[in-house]
Amino acid sequence: MHLCLAPIKGFTEAPYRNAAAAFFTGFDTAMAPFMATIQGCKYPSSHLKDLLPENNSGWPVIPQILSNNPAGFVTLASRLHDLGYDTVNWNLGCPFPRVAKKNRGSGLLPHPERIDRFFEKVINQIPNRLSVKTRIGRFDVAEMADLMPVFNRYPLAELIIHPRTGVQMYAGDPDLKLFRYCLEISKNPVVYNGDINTKADFTRLSGKFKSVDHWMLGRGALADPFLPAAIKNLAPPESEKLYIIRQFHDRLFQAYAQVLSGPSHLGDKMKGFWLYLSRSFADGKKILKKIQKTRQTTHYTDVVNRFFDEDPQWIA
Repeated sequence: MHLCLAPIKGFTEAPYRNAAAAFFTGFDTAMAPFMATIQGCKYPSSHLKDLLPENNSGWPVIPQILSNNPAGFVTLASRLHDLGYDTVNWNLGCPFPRVAKKNRGSGLLPHPERIDRFFEKVINQIPNRLSVKTRIGRFDVAEMADLMPVFNRYPLAELIIHPRTGVQMYAGDPDLKLFRYCLEISKNPVVYNGDINTKADFTRLSGKFKSVDHWMLGRGALADPFLPAAIKNLAPPESEKLYIIRQFHDRLFQAYAQVLSGPSHLGDKMKGFWLYLSRSFADGKKILKKIQKTRQTTHYTDVVNRFFDEDPQWIA
């Protein structure tokens, strides 16, 4: 079984990946949040900071590219190959309107002919293997009937499917019936992504889709970083979890402090982190409310240290 950390913009960049890999087991790879292509850009090292090998000390990383420009995609993929990345991922799943309205991410899904032309121009021009991360349509699941034949025409490293439409965002139930349809007709390896928040979720889904060997976990692993290890029966004893979480938090705080300018940016980043982590504590809503009220770094660290000193209950 292969588990991959999902790409979540603003959360799973290199500081998080490195810190998490130092304290938690279970993930085999991580997909980096997308980089958008830039017209005419040669992509200097400063633009590729999150993916520079010297900035990544954790799990093997797969870069993700957001683009509707074949030439730009080839340029960026080739630059990433020079950095040692033999696989890149094309983002056909981003559901956010500001992306989709520009015919990028899930915004391309109603246009299978454009996707087909993109593959024709890219797949034999890049030195990397190509994987695709997609939704089951932007507006309607019926779009997938036209998309799967396009995906099947090309040798993809893998097809990662989140079984919701783009306009659903993260609401509503995943369409498992349609995922099964895609799994059964796909000529490429299929990866399941979406709503794996507990080991019970994984057990249920893996029971339904026995032929799936690769799985992608995102927000569930942000809330419970022990989840990948639990799935593989590698989780540490309950008595050790709070200590590990505290050490991880401190490592992550220091990592962000080194790359973010100003205490307000650092505070905002850590508040985003607690939006997920607080869900795994019995009194999570209470600590989240206190953290969201902090305005200075010293106040933030005082609040968090006091919380951990009080031996809170980890319930994930």
